[in-house]
Amino acid sequence: GHLGRDIFGTGFDFDIVLHTSAGRYICGEETALLNALEGKRANPRAKPPFPQVSGLWGKPTIVNNVETLCNLPGILAHGVEWYQSLGSGGDFGTKLFGVSGRVKNPGCWELPFGVSIREVIEGYGGGMQEGFTLKAFLPGGGSTDFLTPAHLDTPLTYAAIGELGSRLATGTMILLDDKTCPIGMIGNLMKFFAHESCGFCTPCRDGLPWVDTIFRDLETGKGSFKDIDILKDHVEYLGPGRTFCALAPGATAPLGSGLTLFAEEFAAHVSGAKCPYH
Repeated sequence: GHLGRDIFGTGFDFDIVLHTSAGRYICGEETALLNALEGKRANPRAKPPFPQVSGLWGKPTIVNNVETLCNLPGILAHGVEWYQSLGSGGDFGTKLFGVSGRVKNPGCWELPFGVSIREVIEGYGGGMQEGFTLKAFLPGGGSTDFLTPAHLDTPLTYAAIGELGSRLATGTMILLDDKTCPIGMIGNLMKFFAHESCGFCTPCRDGLPWVDTIFRDLETGKGSFKDIDILKDHVEYLGPGRTFCALAPGATAPLGSGLTLFAEEFAAHVSGAKCPYH
């Protein structure tokens, strides 16, 4: 490609400026990213106005994910019909799908939309390591609802995963095996989300650290059934429409689905009971 001013006398200017981020997770929210680029605290902005109307420095701004931009060279080189031929299930093209956990070959692969979950985990990830069995998984990263092995033949499309009550989101699958404590796994996610809250709105700023504290108590045998009820309340109070951005609602996805799917494991951690996985 070509960069600079007045490229080939066309009057078109195109420059790329690399900006080193402070590394906060909240900068994945587009308006928090714009605030960070302006040297401000990375808080999300109220919308409207949307960035397309008033974005960076108050100018109309389009915010694209890097993965979106990486699709452009192929489309420009081979055409729209070629790109659309790669996907299925209503989603066109390819996506980066990742697998982490107790698999033989953890990694990330660019694959067409519509590939099955099983094909990614078993075909590309090599299947579970010897001695481990898949118990559940998050299909699109830490802010999605748990799915189970019964869903392995589901195609990886936004609609198909949505019908199961979860989200495709980033496409990075996090696998939970039968020898890893689900309470510990969810607790690690809650600790991360509590740390990454920008602190702008009260439900997220105060609610997520409270959730994190409850998980620390559960993991050390100091929890109670009342704590589990409080966690269920937080799933509601931190859900969609209750906070300024989607960070806290994203945290409630593995929490809410985990409370349902792993009810026995939560109960086993209550009132001094020993974790069955240790």
